[in-house]
Amino acid sequence: MTRPTVGQALVDAAGKLRFAGIDSPRLDAELLLADAVGQSRSWLFANDAGSLSKHAAECFDRHVLRRLGHEPVARILGRREFWSLEFEISPAVLDPRPDSETLIEAVLARVSDRSANLRIVDFGAGSGCLLLALLSEFENAFGVGVDRDVAALEVARRNTARLACDDRAFFVAGDWGAALAGPFDIVVSNPPYLTSYEMASASPEVRNDPRVALDGGEDGLDAFRVLVPDLPSCLTEGGLVFLEVGAGQAQAVGEMARVAGLEIEAIACDLAGRYRCIVARFGRNNGAVEKKRLD
Repeated sequence: MTRPTVGQALVDAAGKLRFAGIDSPRLDAELLLADAVGQSRSWLFANDAGSLSKHAAECFDRHVLRRLGHEPVARILGRREFWSLEFEISPAVLDPRPDSETLIEAVLARVSDRSANLRIVDFGAGSGCLLLALLSEFENAFGVGVDRDVAALEVARRNTARLACDDRAFFVAGDWGAALAGPFDIVVSNPPYLTSYEMASASPEVRNDPRVALDGGEDGLDAFRVLVPDLPSCLTEGGLVFLEVGAGQAQAVGEMARVAGLEIEAIACDLAGRYRCIVARFGRNNGAVEKKRLD
């Protein structure tokens, strides 16, 4: 049996994915084939007429079959780029989204000294992408990631080793803010915030994420109700909090933060212009900050 060329394999796979309603069939086919042959996408274009090896063809067929089942490409490959860094992902952790980079941007906008000796904590750390992305920007910072899922912590630790942050990042098992007392200069968190309705109507791709990382209860705010009251005890005087929120949640989460004793400084928007990150401070205000209404 004649094995397909690289070009033929891409055309056939892209056609199947398009028929299945996949949004980016050609790009997905290229990413999956590049992984199957162990080369870059540019290599595919330079070797369009070359035949696939038996191993590569079989691996590619398995990849395409999984994508036809609406499993995300990152899940199939077991890795995802976030903040220009490559992270391992597994069924135990959330697949990092570009929207979450809003938190990193918000931190960088408020802490100008990249050499600062910051103490950072990430609650609900998952793959470790938020904490490790921040450590890549702040060379003298130290961070702790907290997650109650041991399997997720194992992934985060492997990512820490891969990114050579072993001496600056530690991951511990715990339940939100009850896990440790601090004090920390920066708190970041991407809690589960989908509502019960959003969970029930989520796309097949989203349903590949662990439910515990997505399901925020009836109104999507269950995790915030547990986490936010503990935040002041985790922070230094003047410490900053960066919380990712879902659509329509900024008002409610901001009010929780105020009741807990935090001052709301800003709401950062994602690339689509949606409120995505609540920025709050505990104690004294160190310098001018952006003010923004929650309504």
